[in-house]
Amino acid sequence: MSTARQGPLLLGVRHHGPGSARAIRAALDGARPAAVLIEGPPEGDALLDLAADPGMRPPVALLAHAADDPGRAAFWPLADFSPEWVAIRWAQEAGVPVRFMDLPAAHSLAGAGEPDADRAEPDAVRLDPLAVLAETAGYDDPERWWEDVVEHRGAGGAGEEALAAFEALGEAMAALREAYGDGGHHRDLVREAYMRQRMRAARREFGDGYAVVCGAWHVPALRAKTTVAADKALLTGLPKVKVETTWVPWTHRRLARAGGYGAGITSPGWYAHLFSARDRPVERWLTKVAGLLREEDRQVSSAHVIEAVRLAETLAAMRGRPLPGLTETLESVRAVMCDGSDIPLALIEDRLVVGDVLGEVPDGAPVVPLQRDLTRQQRSLRLKAEAQERELELDLRKDTDAAKSLLLHRLRLLGIGWGTSTASRSSTGTFRETWRLRWEPELSVRVAEAGIWGTTVLAAATAKAEADAAVAEELGEVTALAERCLLAGLSEALPAVLRALADRAALDTDVSRLAKALPALARSLRYGDVRGTDATALGAVAAGLAERICVALPPACVAGLDADAAAELRGHVDGVHGAVGLLADADDGLRERWSAVLRTLADRDAVPGVIRGRAARLLLDDGRLEAAETARLMGLALSPAASPADAAGWIEGFAGGSSGGGTLLVHDDRLLGLIDTWLVGIPERAFTDVLPLLRRTFGAYEPGVRRSLGELVRRGPGRPSSAQSTGDAPEGFAPELDRERADAVTELVRMLLASPDGVAA
Repeated sequence: MSTARQGPLLLGVRHHGPGSARAIRAALDGARPAAVLIEGPPEGDALLDLAADPGMRPPVALLAHAADDPGRAAFWPLADFSPEWVAIRWAQEAGVPVRFMDLPAAHSLAGAGEPDADRAEPDAVRLDPLAVLAETAGYDDPERWWEDVVEHRGAGGAGEEALAAFEALGEAMAALREAYGDGGHHRDLVREAYMRQRMRAARREFGDGYAVVCGAWHVPALRAKTTVAADKALLTGLPKVKVETTWVPWTHRRLARAGGYGAGITSPGWYAHLFSARDRPVERWLTKVAGLLREEDRQVSSAHVIEAVRLAETLAAMRGRPLPGLTETLESVRAVMCDGSDIPLALIEDRLVVGDVLGEVPDGAPVVPLQRDLTRQQRSLRLKAEAQERELELDLRKDTDAAKSLLLHRLRLLGIGWGTSTASRSSTGTFRETWRLRWEPELSVRVAEAGIWGTTVLAAATAKAEADAAVAEELGEVTALAERCLLAGLSEALPAVLRALADRAALDTDVSRLAKALPALARSLRYGDVRGTDATALGAVAAGLAERICVALPPACVAGLDADAAAELRGHVDGVHGAVGLLADADDGLRERWSAVLRTLADRDAVPGVIRGRAARLLLDDGRLEAAETARLMGLALSPAASPADAAGWIEGFAGGSSGGGTLLVHDDRLLGLIDTWLVGIPERAFTDVLPLLRRTFGAYEPGVRRSLGELVRRGPGRPSSAQSTGDAPEGFAPELDRERADAVTELVRMLLASPDGVAA
């Protein structure tokens, strides 16, 4: 240790800086302190031994959460290139004590150190020390300045050189603290008071032969001469909560500022590369980039890599930089390997500049029992937690896939969003599920929160479902919960959920809510057996709900609805119609009762046009309305006595683009003629009002359908084409069939229509 230095060794760093990390190792190797204090919560001291475990692979984070409120949590992330992690590992390898020295999480999680309401300045800007130093040095980018003065220092230099660099950085921070005070970081005053307390304790134990590794911003405050009484006054009366701590896996993506981490960096993947590449970092980096682009089937050769290196070095020289930085390498990649395109460059920034590296924590790390059960199931089902999003296809007819589905649904019910269910692309069958999986570090907090419900995933999900059913206020919440219970196989929770469902259904008089709730119950009854869950207990509730809807829907549709309310009810009519189709097998009379409701809606003039039209269309599709009767209803709806807006609504309900109405009109000249006659007779001022609605209706048709309708309207619906009226063949065709030419293609048609076994379909 240098004889010129007085007091402990203060090493001010930038969190997650590879240059700082290399310099830390060089400084510690040169000084050989008797102990190391590191910025971090003292509650983590008991977990520091795990850092030496072979199963611990950064990036990881120290997680602290309130014991009675796991959602109140904080992380202290560490990567391979974090100076604090390098200091921890150096101390363990050197066999010297290492301890955390920051304000305890017990205080910080209770809100200690937050500025008082009357003292805080709402518009005050928190000072960014690196930005000020960079601007003073003539840089417009703090990241570029830091790269030039720290990250490009090679291997960190010898011990004395590293110590000199830390001393210079400490002096710069002292000048900033003198000029800006706490720089808007009011909470740091309390933290620094506690750090000084820990330093005094270390001095009593080790003398001045210890080292402190902390953010460079704190160095002047830790070096300042203050009294014990003054620091104690700042720390007296701090609020406190009981805290639990553990290690959790972290990701490079969550180290990035874009991920919301306050002390984050912009390019963790790039920094990890700088830390691991001991020589020729630019050449090695551009080789990585080339490998990624080749994986994406882009033609990138060794010559491209050589040219990109030359261009990056040239740009750095022109800009007066000691080595090419991330800016120069990305610019050279865009020009040489990406043909000037930003699309492959965005992939490079996502995969390499940021990255999806996920750390690992040894089994010996303390966890809540729920996390232990989840880990066991993940291993049993071979569901590995990964930082990069991946798609998982499940066939529920297979036991293992069904178990994976149950686990993912139970986790979602607990608020642990590891997987997101999506529409399956390979099949529309109910035995298929598609999930998108991505493990985010914050899910560890969600697991800790969910631990209050039980010690296993099944028990916790069951208890959570029962509690949610008890507090649910709306019928739709309970029906959705019942469906989720069936998907998650929570048979023990279903009785409580069904009781809540029956209670809410009996008290709810809003037909919209009843109609909104029925489809979920119908799906549960129809598809529950696919997942091996007994859903028959829902039958009575669903049947009672359907009966109440049949009684209450017609009066609700004539109660002076505005356009928005009518459109909403039209959607509910569709939903109930689909639900009745699923429930009809269990109740033969339900379909008849529902058809009677639709007939009532279609016949009543007081019902909004969009609902009348939809009811008529559903009856027609079910074969319960004759073509002549359909035409009669349309004629009444489009008569001169009807308002143009109501008539346009009827057309939208009957022939809306998503319901196949265009194809129906193509094949029914009579219905198309009625619409055409009504349309040309609309007064000019009314036409302007209904035009948006008509465009929405007909604009949703397929292009081919629109072309066919245009041709029919051009010649007039119901009238034959000119060729048909004269008996002549259509243009481009002979008067009669040429059988010899037709026979020539018979064999080809048979081959095209043949089934795989060679038999004509």
